[in-house]
Parts: sequence; C-alpha cells; structure tokens
Amino acid sequence: MTETRKDRPWVFRTYAGHSTARASNALYRENLANGQTGLSVAFDLPTQTGYDSDHLLARGEVGKVGVPICHLGDLRALFEEIPLERMNTSMTINATAPWLLALYVALAEEQGADVAALTGTVQNDIVKEYLSRGTYICPPEPSLRMITDVAAWTREHMPRWNPMNVCSYHLQEAGATPEEELAFALATATAVLDDLKSKVAAEDFPAMVGRISFFVNAGIRFVTEMCKMRAFTELWDEICRERYGVEDPKLRRFRYGVQVNSLGLTEQQPENNVYRILLETLAVTLSRNARARAVQLPAWNEALGLPRPWDQQWSLRLQQILAYETDLLEYADLFEGNPAVEAKVDTLKDGARAELAQIDAMGGAMKAIGYMKTRLVESNAARVAAIESGETVVVGVNRYEGGAPSPLTAGPDAVMAADPGAEADQVARLQEWRAGRDHGAVAVALERLRADAAAGANIMPASIACAKAGVTTGEWAEVIRAVHGEYRAPTGVAEHASNRLEGLDALRDRVDAVSAALGRRLTFLMGKPGLDGHSNGAEQITARARDCGMATVYAGIRLTPAEIVAAAQDENAHVVGLSILSGSHMPLVEEVLTGLRESGLGHLPVVVGGIIPEVDRDRLIALGVARIYSPKDFALNAIMDDIVTLADPDRIAAE
Repeated sequence: MTETRKDRPWVFRTYAGHSTARASNALYRENLANGQTGLSVAFDLPTQTGYDSDHLLARGEVGKVGVPICHLGDLRALFEEIPLERMNTSMTINATAPWLLALYVALAEEQGADVAALTGTVQNDIVKEYLSRGTYICPPEPSLRMITDVAAWTREHMPRWNPMNVCSYHLQEAGATPEEELAFALATATAVLDDLKSKVAAEDFPAMVGRISFFVNAGIRFVTEMCKMRAFTELWDEICRERYGVEDPKLRRFRYGVQVNSLGLTEQQPENNVYRILLETLAVTLSRNARARAVQLPAWNEALGLPRPWDQQWSLRLQQILAYETDLLEYADLFEGNPAVEAKVDTLKDGARAELAQIDAMGGAMKAIGYMKTRLVESNAARVAAIESGETVVVGVNRYEGGAPSPLTAGPDAVMAADPGAEADQVARLQEWRAGRDHGAVAVALERLRADAAAGANIMPASIACAKAGVTTGEWAEVIRAVHGEYRAPTGVAEHASNRLEGLDALRDRVDAVSAALGRRLTFLMGKPGLDGHSNGAEQITARARDCGMATVYAGIRLTPAEIVAAAQDENAHVVGLSILSGSHMPLVEEVLTGLRESGLGHLPVVVGGIIPEVDRDRLIALGVARIYSPKDFALNAIMDDIVTLADPDRIAAE
C-alpha cells in the first residue's frame, strides 16, 4: 500500500495594519508567532491615495483602515525584526503601488537582502479602484503605464515577485455577479498584458504572463463560488494560449489568493459570521484544480468595528484546522468529471465570454470603465432588493431575527478601539522626519521623478531614488498628480429612474406630496467626505432616492466637508446624507455640521451611514445628526421614508 502524498497547504495570511507602523509591527510578529505564514499589509487611506498624514484630506483617516506609511522610516518600523528576504509579503496598494514597492526595495537593500530573491505581491490594480474601491489618483492611461512600469522593472530585478494582483474581490463587494466578476477581472488582466508587451522582450513575455496573479472573493453560495474558481482557471488558460500564445502549462496556471466575503458579514447575530467564513473558505480550498495559493479570512466581528488580535487568531485557526486536521489535502480533485459542476462552470464561462466580448468591442477595460461601473451598480441594486423582499434569505437579518443575544458582543470590548493619539503621534514623527533629512537630495530626487514621469520613462528607478532620499508619500504623489492630472471616476448612478422595483408607489406619492408642499422637488444630497472610497452604500441610497422621485445630487467620492456644504447651498438641498465607512465619522461629520451652521444651513437635517459603534451614535446625535444607519439597516425603503419625513414642512413647522 503506497502512502498518499499530501499537498502543501496554502499560505496563511491575515489582512492587518492599524494605528501606527510600530503597533502594526507588534501585531505582525504576534500573528507570525501564531503560525501565520505570510504577511498581508493593509495601508490607511491617506497612504493609498497619496497624501501625507498631515494633509487636510487625511484628517481623521490616519491609521483607521490600515497602517500609515509616509516614508522609509515608517517602513523600517513596520518590518522591524522581520527579515524581508524570508517573508512572502502581500501589499494591498494600487495608485501608489510603485512608491510602496520602491520603499520595500529600499528597505530590503538596507537589510542586506538579495532583492532578486524577494517574494510577494503588490496589488497594483487601478481598474477595480475606478469601479469599486475608489483609491485612484490619475486618469486610466497614465495609471496603466505605471502598472506596467512596475511589471517591467520586476521582470529584470525581482523575478520572483508578482507585479500585479488583479483584484476581483471588490467587484463582488460592489455587487458583481459571478459572470461579471470573471469578465471584469480578466478584461483588466488583458489590458495590462497588452500594454506590457511593448515593454519587455518577446522571449520574456510568457514569463511575465506567468507572474500575473489574482485576488478574488468567495461568497456564501459556495458551490457556485467553487465553480467560479474552476471557470477562472479554465478561462485564464484559454486566454494565455489563444491570445498570448503561451505554451508552457505552468505559465498558464491561474494563481490566486483570496479573502472570503466581507459584504455578507452581518451586524445582527454576528456569531453567525463564523459559519459564513468557514463555508466561503471551502469554496476556494475544496477543488484541488482551482485551489487558492493564499487565503486570508475576515474576522467574525468586522461588521461591528476593528477586530482584536484574538479575533484574527480565531480566523487563522480555522485555516489551520482545515489544512492540518482534515484530510482535504490528501486527495486529487474531488469534482473532476462531475456533470453538475461541469455544467455550472460552462454556464459561468459562457456568461463571462459574452461580457468580455462587450468590453473588447468598447476598446478594452480602460475604455469600458463607465459601462462596467453602471453594471455593478445595477447588479448591486438587484442584490439589495432581493434581500429587502426576502427573496434572498440572510439568517438573522430578514429571517430568524429572534433568539438569545450573543454573549460574544456583551460589554464594550467586542471590537478594538483605535488609539485616539495615533494620528497626532504619526504627524509629529512625520514632521520630525522632514526636518531631519537632506533637503537638497530630496529636491534632486523629486526633479528626477518629475522628468521621468513626463518623459514616459519607467518610474521605478526614480521612485527608489526618492525612497532612499527621504521623500514622503505625499511628495511622490504630488509630482505624479502634477504630471498626469487627477481623475474622477463615473459614479454609475444613472439619472433616469428605474421602474423595476416594486412597492415604491406609496413612497413616490409621499415624495410628490412633500415636494408640492415645499414648492419644488424634494432634493437629497449624498456626500462622501474624506478619503473613504467604499461607495456602494452611497450609490444605492442615491439610486433608491432617485427611484422614489426625489431630485438627487451625488458627485462621487473624496469630497472635503467644505465642498459638501457648498453643494448643499448651491443645490438648495432639503436633506444631506453622509456615508463614511472608514471609521472617520466623528471628525468629518462634526466638520460638515459646523460648516452648515456657519453657512446659515444649520436647519438642514443630516443623516449618516457607516460602521458606527454605539458610543459614537450618542455623540453624533448630540452634535445634531437626525438619523444614523449602519449595515443592519438593509431596508432602503424605510430609510427613504425617514428622508421624506425629515423634509416634510408640516413636521418642521410642528417642531
């Protein structure tokens, strides 16, 4: 009897980073000691969007959704006592990807590492930022050039590094169907490879195709998600063979990491999220022929706030139990030849091919951003409507809502509180860094960066020189903005109302009646202050308000509080909505309310949506916020009814 050969387990990661580089370093070393086998770095929004921690737009955002990295000194602190040469590091960074990779290379050289031996991934996918995440800076064409600059440079200097991680994760979070997730991700990969062909020698191109990796999402419909991953594998092999002529099967292999779905994690009965995470993990591990190379799992309480180290450890233990206690890794593919699986895979592939043909007819992913964004908003609207109607069951949300309260959330410590002094500490150290560097060397490095960016030269050598000279994230990005300009992506919210939704007649009648009493159409302004790019909620609220007959104003993401106040004044808004999911609601909402009062608009009701802890709800109400909504408030029609009530002049007169 021959012994069964076990597969090696995937890389165990936890997506982590918060407060400061030193605090994040302590968390990384603790996670590695607990058996994590790779790092996945979460950067804060100022770092992702190219601002230093003391920039006006960074106020309230520093260290909230990840670690702030402003310069080489921050990265030194982040990886203190962590040898980069022995680490597989995934960096979730896109618009500023060349810069963060430059800092990583500079630090590796300081550590004495062989740069050519470094392994890891930089996400470097700007297309999904235009579609779903919102941390873009420049227009599509120069952004594409920077993506392929990174890829071409790593081919020569970091051959084991993945220069781009095509990220379909946020596409699903934005509402993508499996077919759309397949098509939009593959269209992004082909756009990058088509551009990269001109930057590397023909004989080196197949190896570069083999270095492209993917980062995907796995939802609760785990059989469909497993079939999606098999479809990804087969479609990628097909594209590599037919479009790019790659003959080596190893270079055509679909290599992907995954974080399972966070969109489906519920604030209600959050203990149920443990089961959801497990089932979603099975989708990307059960099928050997389409198994993930790396897996990172959310924590059960992410819908409540910032997970604690123990919560992340619990998610890591799930992976370890699946890999080491079960017999999963001892078998060949369990689904090979299964007719039900093959039929589903074929259906998904056909749907994805149809979408890919549409995108190709429009000139590729970079030309089809508006089309893809609109499809995502429409698909997300259908998803939300199905939950509202009960067609899609979410246990604890729209069915089986009762039961005993969760002991896991008893008391105030169910999530980790952000360090209130972290931002001031980061800003003080940033200013100290600026004061202590060689200003002449900084000026020379920045001028080289400007010249190379303007000339179309590969941006990586100049970026590495900037890193070593002490340039900051904001200074690097300021040069890039000056050369290439800034960009505002389409919102995907159509101006015309949708008639597909049922049950809106009564709401439309109320909107008409209140509009008549107001003397003009009830106007709802949706604003997203700060750097938070998670726009799904803002888009769905705006679309539903439009469908109810309101006049809607939504300019997209990344607005200053002053810009929102000016829009409320210019558009004669009756109600102002603010959507903030980055945890920066307190300073940003307060600034908007202050601005409204100073502009004579203190009477306007303001409603706020986001992941807002109970303690902050009381503070926001005391500041004057009229209504607060969190992920548990999934019934959009009820929110619309509140907005109409707040604008009703009869209610205002009665108060």
